[in-house]
Amino acid sequence: MPTLTVQNLPGAVVSVPTGATLLAALHAAGFDWMHACGAKGRCTTCRLEVTEGLELLSPPTDAELRYRTAGRLLPHERLTCQTRLSAGSVTGRVPEATQLPHQHYSE
Repeated sequence: MPTLTVQNLPGAVVSVPTGATLLAALHAAGFDWMHACGAKGRCTTCRLEVTEGLELLSPPTDAELRYRTAGRLLPHERLTCQTRLSAGSVTGRVPEATQLPHQHYSE
């Protein structure tokens, strides 16, 4: 099964079921992850900085492309509520701006 590893979230090596978004997989694995708009692609609070495997992710959605054009989503960032992984392993980090205050993050 494809996996997502979040480098700065201790213990976050998550299996991503076929068809599931990264956000759904993170929540199913018990991780709290920011998503202010309720996973509708209307904000950028659920973004992930992808450090490895960007090419393995589903193509950017219209919402992600709009945020890129507006300068609110960098080319190496993806919205976890919009992104799927069908094979392989992806590694990323929670951006400092969207880290939850009650969650412990590593450097």
